[in-house]
Amino acid sequence: MSGHSKWATIRRKKGAIDAKRGAIFTRIAKEISVAAKEGGGDPDANPRLRLAITKAKAANMPKDNIERAVKKGTGGLEGMVYEECLFECYAPGGVGVMVEVLTDKKSRTTPEIKSILSKMGGSLGNPGSVSRLFDRKGQLTLKTSQISEEELFDLALGAGADDIKTEDGYYYVSTPPSEYEAVQNALTSKGMEMVESEIKYIPLSYVEVKDQETADKVMKLLENLENNDDVQSVSSNFEPGDELEMDSNA
Repeated sequence: MSGHSKWATIRRKKGAIDAKRGAIFTRIAKEISVAAKEGGGDPDANPRLRLAITKAKAANMPKDNIERAVKKGTGGLEGMVYEECLFECYAPGGVGVMVEVLTDKKSRTTPEIKSILSKMGGSLGNPGSVSRLFDRKGQLTLKTSQISEEELFDLALGAGADDIKTEDGYYYVSTPPSEYEAVQNALTSKGMEMVESEIKYIPLSYVEVKDQETADKVMKLLENLENNDDVQSVSSNFEPGDELEMDSNA
């Protein structure tokens, strides 16, 4: 299965997901508000809002937070207008990076992204130069302790998933974007809790980085991009070499 590399495991061991739960909620809330503003506050009649709420539930976002984000969107976001941007980037070692942004001021965010890339030896690519290395997929991650592999296969594949991988105590479930919501609902209806769940850019293949200094720069670059307030998602085809020391403080 494509869509998972050692980098995902490293991030999880570093506690990046739990440590940034507040940031994750903020980003999802922004997504919900924009969807509600554009298509109305009824998720049954607004597919984008329904998908954003599905993502919020997968992240265990409190119901009050979801409702508040919807109301903020239908109330006009206090005059704020968000713009969606996609940055196709290169990290050191020829690693491809897709950065999805939701910003109220592109003229502020673009220089910030460029600055992060420049400081870490990265660069912006031309449109299509990096995206051709990825496929758009839904990806759901859950702990193997919740369900047997056979049960998960029956449940997820039956709901429309197209691939499942088991590694390091986690299941990685891949879906076409059109089937993401159905698979998510099938899993949560059985009491499954997602560690991560989103539609993202999945690498068609990975770039293995064997040099320690280069790998450290790539890791730091990806973390700095993820920490930007306007960035919604960061996807890369980075694969650290087996021989490298992956310092949790890198």
